[in-house]
Amino acid sequence: MQIQTKITSSLEKAFLDQRIEDFPTFSSLSVLRGERFSLQCLYYRPYDEGNQSLIFIVPEIEGPLAPYVTFHRVRSVPVAKPRFKSSGPEEAFLRTAPGLYPDLLEPMDGGKLNVTHDILESLWMEFSLPADAPTGVLANKLILRNYKSGEAEAVEPFTVEVIDAVLPKQTLKVTQWFYTDCLAHTYGTKVFSERHWEIIERFARMASEHGINLLLTPIFTPPLDTEIGGERLTTQLVDVKRTNGRYHFSFKKLDRWIDMCDRVGIEYLEISHLFTQWGAYHAPKIMATVDGEYKQLFGWETDAAGEEYGAFLRTFLRSFLAHMKKRGDDRRCFFHISDEPTEEQLESYKKAKAQVKRILKGYPIMDALSSFDFYKKKVCDLPIPASDHIDPFIKAKVPNLWVYYCCGQHEHVSNRFIAQRSTTNRSIGMQMYKYSIVGFLQWGYNFYNNQYSMAPINPYLDASGGNWVPAGDTYSVYPGQDGKPYPSLRLLVFEEAIADMRAMLLAERLTSRETVVQAIEEIFGSEITFKRCAYDADILLKIRAKVNEIIKENI
Repeated sequence: MQIQTKITSSLEKAFLDQRIEDFPTFSSLSVLRGERFSLQCLYYRPYDEGNQSLIFIVPEIEGPLAPYVTFHRVRSVPVAKPRFKSSGPEEAFLRTAPGLYPDLLEPMDGGKLNVTHDILESLWMEFSLPADAPTGVLANKLILRNYKSGEAEAVEPFTVEVIDAVLPKQTLKVTQWFYTDCLAHTYGTKVFSERHWEIIERFARMASEHGINLLLTPIFTPPLDTEIGGERLTTQLVDVKRTNGRYHFSFKKLDRWIDMCDRVGIEYLEISHLFTQWGAYHAPKIMATVDGEYKQLFGWETDAAGEEYGAFLRTFLRSFLAHMKKRGDDRRCFFHISDEPTEEQLESYKKAKAQVKRILKGYPIMDALSSFDFYKKKVCDLPIPASDHIDPFIKAKVPNLWVYYCCGQHEHVSNRFIAQRSTTNRSIGMQMYKYSIVGFLQWGYNFYNNQYSMAPINPYLDASGGNWVPAGDTYSVYPGQDGKPYPSLRLLVFEEAIADMRAMLLAERLTSRETVVQAIEEIFGSEITFKRCAYDADILLKIRAKVNEIIKENI
């Protein structure tokens, strides 16, 4: 055979210049019914001076798992900024120099792979098991057939044990912020045109399929990552009219958005922030037809605590909640005041929240922040602390605790930068389980802008938002051909972290919380905290195998 191959886990990242011998063989694992999981097949063709013709191969699975597989080709992307200079520890990162890094999962859609010389590449196998999948130890073969002759160029056997228990429904609320403006300018479509709606739904569907169940909903253009005094492309679902000083609202586009969420399986609606980022000093950009003229009504020039904006907000929220109650959807809503306020901005945040606190009583109002004072002083009842600032919130036993990370969480804690090990990404599953986390937030599902949204970027060429943040922080999906999203391997590995958490919760229900925590910490080798990640893939795989063993023994 001219092609060398090896099955390995989803936790490996194969660089083009590596050797296939450098990777461990991983030919068996256990999963639950209803679970999505991935394996990889590394392939390499040694240089042969006597035969330099291209070989095209077509992958296929022979065995019980054949109906459930989707093939992707792992593509490497340019990474100019792998990390911040201060990022650490070193073992969390595979490499730290600019270069080509594996990340993009390009769908094959029944196509073929061309195999060149002296380049290590990877075929990604994504399996999506139904709840009634066959159980037991299932023997399978991956066959790489020559496209022309039909003969097998390589055969790799592997086994998967499917345990006779269904992975429980995801209870963790997960959001990665969803940017409709980035989809409009990336694909050159008019905002909320039919083509734009089609693309939005495709991206929302992929989000839902991979564990995102809370979708950022732009009632007004989200005031996020925008230059002070600048603006992002208008994406406003609620149409506003003011005639003779009276406000009127149309929720037609919002209704279409919610109906779309229902179709793709999004459970919750994350209402975009009611005040600007980093302090809640101003209003978001709000467009309106005022006495027949379409213009900007509020924005950077608006005092967040001023009576004019406060009166508008109260009028709007009453109308919005009445509409949502009529639909039966008001309890699906989560609200924001302002993103990432600091201790110095506590008073401005407090004043902004006072504008809407009474009207939104009984509804969750949450924000990403790091200062414990916001909770201690009862300014924010549902804080979302950063993973490297969560310890005081855990110690205080804050109920219904969430966690978030962004570019700032780059030392010791879990994250999903392209240069990091996939174990650093997946470690958050056991961390969230250990501390009974109920929600997770990350800011970049499809952010295709540079810093402060001053200009769009090409995510295939610039994974760092204009050399702003470590590559991979700004998005988890790529804008593919014909308006279709292409996943990153980071998106699928994070979904496996969620699956780990779901399996641990099932094991807990069958035994006890103490049993599960003790079992996984014995394998981990120390107490699990948010500042301790696994850097050895074998440790995470053994932890999951142990959890599955507990389930199998107690069902």
